[in-house]
Amino acid sequence: MADITPKTIAVVILNWNGKALLEQFLPSVVAHSEKAHLYLADNASTDDSVAFVQANYPQITVIQNQGNYGFAKGYNEALQQVSEPIYALVNSDIEVTAGWLDPFLDHFATHPNTAIAQPKLMDFKNKSYFEYAGAAGGFIDQYGFPYCRGRVFDTLEEDHGQYNTPAKIFWATGACFFIRKEVYWELGGLDGDFFAHQEEIDLCWRNFNAGYDCYYLPEATVYHVGGATLKTGTPRKTFLNFRNSLLMLLKNLPQGKRFSIIFIRLCLDGIAGVQFLFKGNLRHTLAILKAHFSFYGQIAPTMSKRSTSQRKDYFTVKSIVWNYFVRKQKHFER
Repeated sequence: MADITPKTIAVVILNWNGKALLEQFLPSVVAHSEKAHLYLADNASTDDSVAFVQANYPQITVIQNQGNYGFAKGYNEALQQVSEPIYALVNSDIEVTAGWLDPFLDHFATHPNTAIAQPKLMDFKNKSYFEYAGAAGGFIDQYGFPYCRGRVFDTLEEDHGQYNTPAKIFWATGACFFIRKEVYWELGGLDGDFFAHQEEIDLCWRNFNAGYDCYYLPEATVYHVGGATLKTGTPRKTFLNFRNSLLMLLKNLPQGKRFSIIFIRLCLDGIAGVQFLFKGNLRHTLAILKAHFSFYGQIAPTMSKRSTSQRKDYFTVKSIVWNYFVRKQKHFER
């Protein structure tokens, strides 16, 4: 692994028509990232966000993609032009704090098997609570449902210091995570077929299968708005989440459990679709159906992406759905 010293972190912010977010959140990133090189990866914005950054932040290197490639391919395209050995992929709606880079510089320098790490992710709108997208680090259950220390489904915990110890986790939040450049490309980067949603969990699962570690470092705190680029509760987001979850399972599940678990997951998706229907959310029910048909059409190319080995110990909770909705366990437990 490459030596980790100041100026070996590249903070890369993906942007698409996000001038308002850049105006609000770039000042904190610039003020507290003197130990990093700063990049704006722009997905062919049609507003004047690129011109705004070039005029006001000449220290930020702008990389202009040729189209709106989404989160996954957008980063893959841009990161080919970034040479620093540690990538920090940071959403445009993130407020960082003083010294946020130091824990990562220290950890990567002293833990050569750590390939991915995330900070404590707090809610920008309610700063005493963890934020949905990653909280204090993520896990999945046997059926691929994600949850976090500090967030299970829609239940968010208030931060009382209960997750103030560094910990090995299964996945790091796509809102703000650090990854070694050589491992990023060894794993093939983010899966561009996902476009957005679940792609960071898929990457971390491949990282896990490859034998690398993923860590949560609470000494670094950032605040995330969430839903700023793709609004929560939209059929588009429902489609991406359901389809990408199935693609992720197909790519990463151990050989003997692949089809049985995907079948159960398809049935659970069907129950979710019926619930949407009873609530009058027909568009979300249709989005789940569309997600399933899209998944069926991508089975063959997705199978070709499976790695040569898949670990069986990817989950610690068999069913977070059962624990949450039946046993009423609303907070993180291992």
